[in-house]
Amino acid sequence: MNELNTLQAFTPLLPEIILACGAMLMLMIGAYAGERSGNVVNGLCIVLLLVAGAAIVWLPGGKTTMFGGSFIVDDYARFLKLLTIAGSAGALILSLNFLSREKLAKFEYGALFILSTLGMMMLISAGDLIALYLGLELMSLALYVVASYNRDNAKSTEAGLKYFVLGALSSGMLLYGASLVYGFTGTVSFAGIAKATQSGASVGLVFGLVFLFVGFCFKISAVPFHMWTPDVYEGSPSPVTAFFASAPKVAGIAIFVRAAIVAFPGIAHEWQQIVVFVSLASMLLGSFAAIGQRNIKRLLAYSSIGHMGFALVGLAAGTAEGVQGVLVYMTIYVAMTLGSFAVVISMRRDGKLVESIDDLAGLSRTHPTMAFFMAMLLFSLAGIPPLAGFFAKFYVFLAAMKAGLYTLAVIGVLASVVGAYYYLLIVKIMYFDEPAKGFERMPVLLRLVLGVSGAINLLFFVYPAPLLGAATVAAKSLF
Repeated sequence: MNELNTLQAFTPLLPEIILACGAMLMLMIGAYAGERSGNVVNGLCIVLLLVAGAAIVWLPGGKTTMFGGSFIVDDYARFLKLLTIAGSAGALILSLNFLSREKLAKFEYGALFILSTLGMMMLISAGDLIALYLGLELMSLALYVVASYNRDNAKSTEAGLKYFVLGALSSGMLLYGASLVYGFTGTVSFAGIAKATQSGASVGLVFGLVFLFVGFCFKISAVPFHMWTPDVYEGSPSPVTAFFASAPKVAGIAIFVRAAIVAFPGIAHEWQQIVVFVSLASMLLGSFAAIGQRNIKRLLAYSSIGHMGFALVGLAAGTAEGVQGVLVYMTIYVAMTLGSFAVVISMRRDGKLVESIDDLAGLSRTHPTMAFFMAMLLFSLAGIPPLAGFFAKFYVFLAAMKAGLYTLAVIGVLASVVGAYYYLLIVKIMYFDEPAKGFERMPVLLRLVLGVSGAINLLFFVYPAPLLGAATVAAKSLF
């Protein structure tokens, strides 16, 4: 009977246990079956992610805390874990055909995705600074490896090295901030920190908060800690870039929001100033720096910096409505990103991948369906109604206006207008320029991802209730 109770006590950890055991099993299968098993193991890893997603849905509702409050499972965690798994599974699906074509299909690839996703889920549920750091490092270490996965490519190894060096620096800063917060509050748990900061903050604690936020900003590539993003996005294999642009961003935003709202409600005024600055800088840099880019992966890197700025507008509001806006924004952002990268990965001519924006010239005449979906995704990224990207921005700006952050909302709208220029420029190249030589036929799996993300973007306005309802419930569980 006691053993049964012990097993039941670990039920909230079921998705993480599935991924941890599954990753070990995949490595065993790969080691036993050898190099030939790459495609099979990577396919099984997608199944494993879907099983973990089903386990999250199956978990009973309400809030559960484990290990003395270190690990929290609430509606907020469940929502973001499902989104993270969707991002990881989408990126893995985008990888399968690419790995076979490039002769890179090794079993370690899928296992690294699984281990990184496990770190993200740990991060999303973190209830204290130690759990936060463990989740962050587990997520990051696997990401450093997949960035330099194509060892024979100088750009890929350079991307991995840059990401590792700068990631280690940001990790050290985050750890220093965590130690300062612990030193000035006497506790590592978010609930304990919230109690200790009820009456305001000392200068030392604010310093700790700043260093903690530096680590978060690096993980979501927000300005001024965005410098790694364009180089790593360009150098990494394209499906890995799709992974970087989706799932880790969700986990980074998740812990940013949880730490700010749950651990530091007493000094909200102090952290709101930081978030407003980071949000403004990211929106403006993302909008202006992308204008001169000719490589589509670098353009999408600056685009993702801008989008993180827009998402942080919701956090800057510091309200339940703001957090709901962040959750809606991240869901739509993941759909837009995976769809865009499905097109980028299928830009293959004469057996070689091409990455220049000019290679998309006249796509509407050589591949009309692909051009239509890409145009819709670009319009959505630009925030043009009635596509999903417009509503994503609408909800975060509405929350900022209600919180009295009028300047932030106005500058955000203006940055969005500037950003629309380079998205519309790609649409113009696809529809009005003389056609370049056509691409090879788009693989079925890429068409599937493009179709699903395109449908979400096109049809969100028809029936937004399920996402809005789930995001509202998730946001309220933090307050």
